[in-house]
Amino acid sequence: MKPIFSKWISWAERDKLSGIKYPGVYALAVSENDLSNTKYKLIQEIKYFGMTNSGGGLKSRLKQFDNTIIGKSGHGGAERFLYEYKKHKDFAHKLFVSVCPVVCDVKSNNPKDLLLMGEIAWLEYYCFAQYAKKYKKLPKFNDKKLSPKK
Repeated sequence: MKPIFSKWISWAERDKLSGIKYPGVYALAVSENDLSNTKYKLIQEIKYFGMTNSGGGLKSRLKQFDNTIIGKSGHGGAERFLYEYKKHKDFAHKLFVSVCPVVCDVKSNNPKDLLLMGEIAWLEYYCFAQYAKKYKKLPKFNDKKLSPKK
């Protein structure tokens, strides 16, 4: 299984993404160029890959990220962003997201759903591997050694 990501969308528009009620993988990019509505590509501007298997799906996980970058807490990756981007207003307009939802029931013990939830974790590591293969490093804020939490 390879990830099938949505088009890039601005951070402010993230709730309009299709499938965000489901769990899955997401990519966050910080770019001076407007990536809105462009096809997902493995670009160097990707700063973070994340995943969720929670009942709230991608929408809930992205909200946790947003809460953290505006000064609350709850998302470790977002805390790494704050080390470099101290103020939400300074980078939110440069932040873009693309998602790879996986349609499954996270509350189910059905073997099909359990396997799909396992594939979500696999997809995140697949994204890490593809990025590392292309750029010889992890995305900046996935590298816990190089990007401490604020």
